Amino acid sequence: MNLDFTGINQPLSSTINLSGKVYLYFGGTAYLGIPQNEDFIKLYVDGIKKFGLNNGTSRSNNIQLGIYNDAEIEAADRFNAEAALITSSGYLAAQLTVKELSNFGSVIYAPSTHPALWQEKQPDAVGTFTDWSKHVVEKINAAPEKNWVLISNSMNNLIPEVYDFNFLDEIEKDKNIILIVDDSHGIGVNNNGFGAYIKLPKLNNVENVVVASMAKALGVDAGLILGSEKIVNQLKSTNTFIGASPPSAAGLFAFTNGAEIYRNAQTKLYENIAVFENGINTNCTFEPNFPAFLFNDADLANKLLQKQILISSFPYPGTNNTSINRVIISSWHSEEQIRKLIAAIG
Repeated sequence: MNLDFTGINQPLSSTINLSGKVYLYFGGTAYLGIPQNEDFIKLYVDGIKKFGLNNGTSRSNNIQLGIYNDAEIEAADRFNAEAALITSSGYLAAQLTVKELSNFGSVIYAPSTHPALWQEKQPDAVGTFTDWSKHVVEKINAAPEKNWVLISNSMNNLIPEVYDFNFLDEIEKDKNIILIVDDSHGIGVNNNGFGAYIKLPKLNNVENVVVASMAKALGVDAGLILGSEKIVNQLKSTNTFIGASPPSAAGLFAFTNGAEIYRNAQTKLYENIAVFENGINTNCTFEPNFPAFLFNDADLANKLLQKQILISSFPYPGTNNTSINRVIISSWHSEEQIRKLIAAIG
């Protein structure tokens, strides 16, 4: 019997029911298990009761809900930024930022930058991040231009690999840099949940801007921009921000009031990652405390499917249509489920 998992009619969680069978699910991006967290769901429902289902008015309206400002203040404080801006999606946050700030100077894209950050077409950057960073230093230092915009992911979540931006210190100090980093997969997880912003080099000639989807680890359908008050105010004055409707107030109410829920979920995630790391006895690639594990066994997904276990396995752009097999650990997994996965992998 051919099984089709592309039309599932149930919430994604640690298990999926199909054709009378229960499958363990180790895929997706709900790293903190927020979509199935009962305490967070209660906060979300409270937010619906307080603010309604949605809000179709723009942030420039003369009558506004205060939760949006509250959520931005909370986000800036939680992720150690001077200021924050929240949009209806991570894609909008990225496009708004790139569209506005790319006019500052010459633009250089890092390899494998997420399509949400592209201006019009796919950038031609290839190779490793390390090689790219060396090339950037040489190119900027040798060029007469003073103003530059660097655009990159905070990590490659497929391999996975967390990027180090300390190379920026090697750029001559008379060069002015805006660094735009997409931290959609790292925020809420990496660096004890703080994400990339707290780790970016603090240099007088570099303006750090982080964009992120809040729909992954944070479990809220919204986009986030972190940066200085100057940059955030500039972005808030754009036609894109003024004209766009905001995300659901209920989700931001849950985010704003759910700090302890996130902390507990982060603790559970790191415990689950440790169980899996200590239990597997086969080669795989991973980053400390990041929940994605890349396996080179091309047939792993099929082997696990026979044991009613589903993992992330589908082609990504630039992989020559070869499926990338990854195990994704989440806070919603029990230790028993993880040990069953370990035994199945062998």
